[in-house]
Amino acid sequence: MQIIEQSTMFRLPGRTAVALGKFDGVHLGHQALIHKIIEQKRNGLLATVFTFDTSASAFFGGEEKELTTRTEKRDIFRRMGVDVLIEFPLNQVTAATEPEMFVHKYLAEQMRAAYICAGPDLSFGKRGAGNYALLAHHAREYGYQVELIDKVMQDGEAVSSTRVREAVRQGRMEAAQRMLGMPYSVTGQVEHGRKLGRTLGMPTANLLPEHDKLLPPNGVYYSRVMTEDRVYRGISNVGCKPTVSDEQVMGVETYLYGFTDTIYGNEISVQFLAFRRPEQRFDSVESLKAQLVQDIAAGETYFC
Repeated sequence: MQIIEQSTMFRLPGRTAVALGKFDGVHLGHQALIHKIIEQKRNGLLATVFTFDTSASAFFGGEEKELTTRTEKRDIFRRMGVDVLIEFPLNQVTAATEPEMFVHKYLAEQMRAAYICAGPDLSFGKRGAGNYALLAHHAREYGYQVELIDKVMQDGEAVSSTRVREAVRQGRMEAAQRMLGMPYSVTGQVEHGRKLGRTLGMPTANLLPEHDKLLPPNGVYYSRVMTEDRVYRGISNVGCKPTVSDEQVMGVETYLYGFTDTIYGNEISVQFLAFRRPEQRFDSVESLKAQLVQDIAAGETYFC
């Protein structure tokens, strides 16, 4: 997959099928757009995703935490079969681009769009004035086909990044998974921790998520861990480990069932399957260990 980043000066080598959007979470609605451009590959078009390198809400001072980091999005797009990913720089200059100029310069000339799909809430250009109607208006002039993709519905409501974000913030991981079509996850390198788990006979893998990654509420979760070549069942703690540390550093610490290897420095993905209990402070390390034994036993039952 070709990635174009930190540049507005590009020109794609062939005609393209373009999906426009923010793609925060890459939920089922986003996936519907991507499947459409993947289908266009049989017509000789490059499946191209156009998104911004910074979310508009964060740029304009709103939501800062994201459902998917840049690294996670890239991995999802790559696995889905996207040919070209454009991470368009969002800054004071590009945000002021008139919608008509955006269509002419970027979609028609530089992306060489032959097919464009978008959702009904699409907005682009200065003050977000660009929309599906504008794309349709210019379709014949610039020689592309444009298709409006309806929102994916669940339980009478449209699947959206807002709804996924609410579910994650409330620890409703099963609900988030339904809308994402996959478990909500955090990806990163395994860091060296205090090695307390190893001392207690329960070694764990520690991740320090990127600062802009949205995490579920502090607590313990049944989880699944994806390594480079294997998948493990796990039980994960999200939080600051208050029993053994006063540092307010958010992390994800996971016990992997049946794992005996060393993976420091390796990249893993921790998928949150279901909430077990809130994070809590214990009177002693012994009390903590007793609770961990219960958590691990509960996980074995959960995965049966």
